[in-house]
Parts: sequence; C-alpha cells; structure tokens
Amino acid sequence: MSSVKFKNTRFNPESTPFLDIAKQMAEAFGYTAKNLKTDSKLAQLIRLRVAQKNECAYCVILHAKTAREIGIGEEKVDNISSWYNSELFTIKEKAALAYCDALTDGKKVGFQRFHHAMTQYFNEVEIAEIAAVVINMNVWTRLKLAQGEIPYFE
Repeated sequence: MSSVKFKNTRFNPESTPFLDIAKQMAEAFGYTAKNLKTDSKLAQLIRLRVAQKNECAYCVILHAKTAREIGIGEEKVDNISSWYNSELFTIKEKAALAYCDALTDGKKVGFQRFHHAMTQYFNEVEIAEIAAVVINMNVWTRLKLAQGEIPYFE
C-alpha cells in the first residue's frame, strides 16, 4: 500500500521568518502540546475542524490521523464537516466547534453569542486556550496553503 507524502509547490517554509513564530505557537497549542488544560480530544476536533474549514489538505490528513490515534471515533472524524447537523457530538463539543467556526470565519457580527455559549461549559482559561488552539491552527493552515503543501502518493 502506498503512503501519502507531501511536497511544497510554491515556496520552502524555511524561507519565511514567520515559521519560527508559528513553531513556537505549535509547541504551546499544537497537537503535540503537553500542558493544555483543554481536553485533548476536544482540542484535536477543533484542529481538525479548522483544517477542514480552511481546506488545507496537509492539515486535514495530519489531524484526522492524529484524531484517530488518540481515540476519537471514525464517526466523529468523518462527520466533522457537518458537526452542527449531528448527534455524534456533545452539546459542549458543539459549543466549542461553533466558536471555532465563528473565529475561523472571522464573523464579527454576533460573535459575543458564541463566546457566551462557551461560558456555559468552559471557564475563562479554557476559553482563552481554545481560542489559542483555533488561532494557532488558522496560522498553520494558511502557512501550508501559502507554501502549497500538497499530498501525493509515492
């Protein structure tokens, strides 16, 4: 069976000074971060959702694989694009995914309602951490899109 590989089609990510900042953010809030208070499975669902919303092939493949590896069921991983239309996700997960969508889409009108919904399930530190996870993923998806990181079979 062939395995998926990735290649840059636009520029080498090492050529941008921004990469070092992105790496620091990933260390703190990325999928390998060790000190998050947020549930690791929820954080991974959020990462996968941002990757899917921003249509980053590299990130979707990486974060779907990681989600499965940490024990998130295939059904949730496969249904992330329509979480809002599913009973596979808890109300708490739906609040976080709605917040994720709003922050990723940059909805300015009515954003307070997404934040308010979060306060029903998360404390201030958790909300700030979830925001950081979303922001970090938006940075990475946009960086990977800009550099043209695409999958291929070897």
